[in-house]
Amino acid sequence: MSYFTPTVANDSKTKFDELRWVIQIRETLNEVLEDDDQFPVSIFNVPKPLMACDSDSYIPQQVAIGPYHYWRQELYEMERYKIASAKRFQTQLQSLKLEHIVDQLIKLEHRIRACYHKYLNFNGETLVWMMAIDASFLLEFLQLYTIENGTMIPGVSSRMSHLMDYAGRRIAHNAILKDIVMLENQIPLLVLRKMLEFKFSSLELADDMLLSMLIGLFKELSPFKVIEKDYPEIIVSECAHLLDFLYAMIVPKLEEQSDVVQFEDQHKDKEDNEESFLNYVKQLLSEVWRLLSKLATALISLIKKVLQCRAMKVITWLPWTIISNLPGVGIIKQPVEYLFFSQDKEGTKAGNGNLSSDNVSNKPPLMEEISIPSVTELSKSGVCFMATNGDISSIRFDVKTVTLYLPTIGLDINSEVLLRNLVAYEASTASGSLVFTRYTELMNGIIDTEEDAKILREKGVILNRLKSDEEVANLWNGMSKSIKLTRVPFLDKVIEDVNQHYNGRMNIKIWKFMKLYVFASWQFLTLLAAIFLLFLMSLQVFCSFYKCNRRSRVNVTK
Repeated sequence: MSYFTPTVANDSKTKFDELRWVIQIRETLNEVLEDDDQFPVSIFNVPKPLMACDSDSYIPQQVAIGPYHYWRQELYEMERYKIASAKRFQTQLQSLKLEHIVDQLIKLEHRIRACYHKYLNFNGETLVWMMAIDASFLLEFLQLYTIENGTMIPGVSSRMSHLMDYAGRRIAHNAILKDIVMLENQIPLLVLRKMLEFKFSSLELADDMLLSMLIGLFKELSPFKVIEKDYPEIIVSECAHLLDFLYAMIVPKLEEQSDVVQFEDQHKDKEDNEESFLNYVKQLLSEVWRLLSKLATALISLIKKVLQCRAMKVITWLPWTIISNLPGVGIIKQPVEYLFFSQDKEGTKAGNGNLSSDNVSNKPPLMEEISIPSVTELSKSGVCFMATNGDISSIRFDVKTVTLYLPTIGLDINSEVLLRNLVAYEASTASGSLVFTRYTELMNGIIDTEEDAKILREKGVILNRLKSDEEVANLWNGMSKSIKLTRVPFLDKVIEDVNQHYNGRMNIKIWKFMKLYVFASWQFLTLLAAIFLLFLMSLQVFCSFYKCNRRSRVNVTK
């Protein structure tokens, strides 16, 4: 399929050639339609909600790879280094010029364009020259990770030494590492394969060399320290681009599950039931407050009259059990019993609900952040944390030993950019469960403070190469924005089991009940204040007749 290329330039002042545009439209429509399903879109723009959270993690700061950020002036100074790489690559060709490779890449123009979600406003020759120069620079950079002993690779000029450093000590080196894993800064791997094919005169040798480079890069960047024998078998020709390769290596492939969660009627019914229960409690407290207000007014006037009555002396001699059954106390007694009864009822209902929900995949996440206690709270409730040498699929919760198993993850200055772009790529291309996104939501849910990060570091779950535990907490807390709500059965099962253990403890039940129905209700707090005020007034009346102060003074003198 031929791709329409408008003649209008980026400059808005350039006159638009309408006649040429009509001619190109006719030519495009008259061409034979090719099957675009062979070349699915794989290079996307980062979703706006994610871009708004931290644009620096998605926009290249050092070097532009591919067409999306090619003409940004602040990145254009790297062009001389990219052209120098292209010259060195040309010298490595036996008897060919880079121009010959460009002629071959023009035949792949439609495949290259098909990889990009955004329309590329370049003519074919400009696009393939861009690809050839960027691929030369990228291949030279990736060669660093095929060498076992560090320092500089042969053939790198002294002008490039401050950019490329196998040991990762150069600031520019880490900046380039971040840039080449960004979703909007990718070029198709088919371009790299084609260029290496001309260099090694064999596509098979080219794929082997490219795979060794990408595996070395994976070892450098992967946050999970997986044993090499457990690496997934990846075919380079099936990977769309560098970030796609890293995603395939890092994120485990699961069996096909249900698609992205939609808010269905059953979830709405559950929300309606919860809302109706809360409304009932509020109405009850409102009614109690109204009755108590009337009672307090009447009671105050009654006390003033009774104080002048001789019969009051007789009443004060009555047992305290009879006084506790006065009308005001009786009205207060009923809502208190109801509230504590409803607590037990709520716990029973939650228990029955958990038993009946055999399939956790039917429960969608209703919030951006997973509802799960923090590491500190789980530790206090008796949960132990254990590190595993595996990927995300090794996450599990052992109910018998009350142990949460989490994969060891190493975090350094490059980790946040990689994690964010993996989430963005998954959200853009995945049609099923967002496994990696769900994992980041889990870590965001259990890590709230510096203390949470410290506990996981001490347990070996987090290998912290950042400056402090606070930076680790900020990293995970900054990744709370979700694009799509999803369910991942094995992770949702872990979350449910952890919540069941935590919420099953009696002290947690009481605290949650008090926070939800007592401290969060201003009416109930007003009710308690009114009760306390009535108690003080009753105590004053009681002491005025029994002369509490005088009796205490007599006892002291004796």
